[in-house]
Amino acid sequence: MRFKDNKAIYLQIADLLCDDILHQKLLEDERIPSVREYASQVEVNANTCARAYDLLQNQDIIYTKRGLGYFVSVGAKSAIQKMKRKEFMDETLPDVARQMVSLNISMDELTQGIIKYQSGQSPK
Repeated sequence: MRFKDNKAIYLQIADLLCDDILHQKLLEDERIPSVREYASQVEVNANTCARAYDLLQNQDIIYTKRGLGYFVSVGAKSAIQKMKRKEFMDETLPDVARQMVSLNISMDELTQGIIKYQSGQSPK
């Protein structure tokens, strides 16, 4: 797997797992791959993967059952949505707003672009 240089790999792994939960590839109370299995899948050191799992466990996104492995926590999807929404509003939206102002993009143009994106069309 290819990782970006601007963000720690363990954070990117945590994001991948969160995306799988958001897109319901991993469901609540479902077992997720072990640290070693997932590390092998994404081609990273098991310690890096363990760090991502620890982070997600501390955020109550996943939990462990002794001897059985890691599982997706009940309410994980809504917790991730809440966390990602805050991150979007605090970090992404200010940049988007700045770009809109500097490029003179109206709210109507933005809305139309989002509608096209949601329908699978290229927003031009």
